[in-house]
Amino acid sequence: MSNDKTTTEAESSPSHTEIAIEYTGQSQVTTKDASAELSLFGNIKRDPVSLVGKVKQPMALREALATLYAIVGSDYRYKPKDRTAYQAYRRMRNESANKNAWQAQQDYFSWLLRNDPLAFLILDPVISVQPDQLMLEVFSKDEGTYANLAIDLSALELEGTPTCGTTNIDFSEALNDSIQQFRSYRDATLRVGQATVAVEVEGDNTLEKQIKVPDSWLRGFLQVQSAAMLPSDSFSLAPMDLYNCLRQLRMNADVKGKRRGLRVELVPGEAPRLVLEPWETVIESSAGIYQGKQAKVVRLWGRRRLMLLKRLLPFIESVDVHIAGSGLPCFWVLHCGPMTLTLGLTGFTANDWSQACTFDLLLPRASATDKNDAGNKALKKIIQHLSNSWFASRDTIATTTKLKQSELIAALQLGCQHGQLMYDIAHQVYRLRPLTNTPLDLSRLEFRNQRERKAHDLLARKNAITISSENRIYGTGTEITGKVEVNEDKRDYRPQFLMSEEGFVSKAECSCSLFRKQGLKAGPCEHLIALRLAFAKREIQRKNNSKSRNTVTMETRTYSRRDKQGEHVYQLSLDHKRVNCRWGRAGSNLRLQRFQFNSVAMARADYLSRIDKLISKGYLDASAE
Repeated sequence: MSNDKTTTEAESSPSHTEIAIEYTGQSQVTTKDASAELSLFGNIKRDPVSLVGKVKQPMALREALATLYAIVGSDYRYKPKDRTAYQAYRRMRNESANKNAWQAQQDYFSWLLRNDPLAFLILDPVISVQPDQLMLEVFSKDEGTYANLAIDLSALELEGTPTCGTTNIDFSEALNDSIQQFRSYRDATLRVGQATVAVEVEGDNTLEKQIKVPDSWLRGFLQVQSAAMLPSDSFSLAPMDLYNCLRQLRMNADVKGKRRGLRVELVPGEAPRLVLEPWETVIESSAGIYQGKQAKVVRLWGRRRLMLLKRLLPFIESVDVHIAGSGLPCFWVLHCGPMTLTLGLTGFTANDWSQACTFDLLLPRASATDKNDAGNKALKKIIQHLSNSWFASRDTIATTTKLKQSELIAALQLGCQHGQLMYDIAHQVYRLRPLTNTPLDLSRLEFRNQRERKAHDLLARKNAITISSENRIYGTGTEITGKVEVNEDKRDYRPQFLMSEEGFVSKAECSCSLFRKQGLKAGPCEHLIALRLAFAKREIQRKNNSKSRNTVTMETRTYSRRDKQGEHVYQLSLDHKRVNCRWGRAGSNLRLQRFQFNSVAMARADYLSRIDKLISKGYLDASAE
């Protein structure tokens, strides 16, 4: 299973999906006298889509589209200093010393296209015309941010009847620059369609694109959109609360080696609180109290991406935040009158394989080899219903299709992962939105690479993965050591990694030949991925299974309580016959007390009783879920 030749051949296979797009012209803004017209050309290789209307609030539309462009072009991946690029530059400079400037430029872009095809490419947004709204969806280059701009048709003075459907639009940097010509005193018209107002040009004005969309980008887009269906808690913020959060981030840089999460404290009957780490700046919501039933503390990541919303701040009327858990995708719904922007933050980028593994376990995996006829038939019923109404709530779909609740949810999840449906979390409805004109090759999107495929195969085998030890290191994270048995190799491997409290792997090693040769330069080996998946699966089972409370042997929980003096932290750790207690004020050195017992049962009983006492005193569970 660790055959290097097999791995090399598998990794050398194409990792992108080619999508042919053709426009009758370039999207543009034309100005004439006291009016401006935004023409968005659709892909002529897809079904016709059209909409024409006068924009009632041009400034709001301008800022919303500018925000979309900032999101689709954003890239928050860590970029370390790499001298190979400089060495390649020196080598190319020597080789091109006798070439003219044009030829040298062509060589550079050819190299860039081979090594980083997304470096100068803005992937075209997906636009959908629905009976109630115009919707634009984008996904960032680093695969960490999803955005959905919904423009209610009441924001437009329509001319004629719109033609509903989904297509791609040409969204270039030149178009974004021209949109800045919108003014409040100038009338603006929006046109969407395959053929808009004819422009007199010489020659053929057709714009053709052959985009190589990375499979990881396409997979991430479908996964994050499907994550909106996960059970979540929601709370509201006022625009000023979001402004205060962005101001704190703008005025203070992240501290190296310190926490950089956005902690959300939710207590029923109290206003939600946002805590910015590591400064412990508390922003209390002024939009109302939390209506949930259970108190909790949730930590979110990707807070710097919220800075992409700065241009839209003056038009925001209210903010709804939907959170699924610590380190999981969260959705920020910004209500701007007749426009709504939904921002989905994954909390990690394409490089963060550890967090991505945990996320994968929460969603059912859609496979091209699945022969679930019942699920496919249920999905066909749903698509048939939505082909007439275009959108509907879950209850309406259940009433019309007469599907059982379990069958309905499974079919809706399948439709979202196949790219045929999407869940509009802002309006709580499902919409018909085929992402591509042709069916997606799900066999390429099921896993990120062959190593991940092998890791999931190991996870499915009985007793193939064993977690040997789980060592909690205070202030650092958790060190997990495991044993992975591979029957094909007739041997076992010893993967080990150190995972921080945020879920990121900071140190890893394995006894396999691939890791000894390359380390983590080419990504983690299948044994490290399998161990990470096994640990995440066990954590999920601990959370969902109440009976595991009486069988746990190793666990660490953190509880916090806030008063006028600040935040008090209490950390409890159970390690077989030992119980460790740490307590003190957040940000300071915590006091430590150790208890040794004669049996695991006695240590567990003391550990659980201490947890119950903390909960009765009003402490919130701040453990990363």
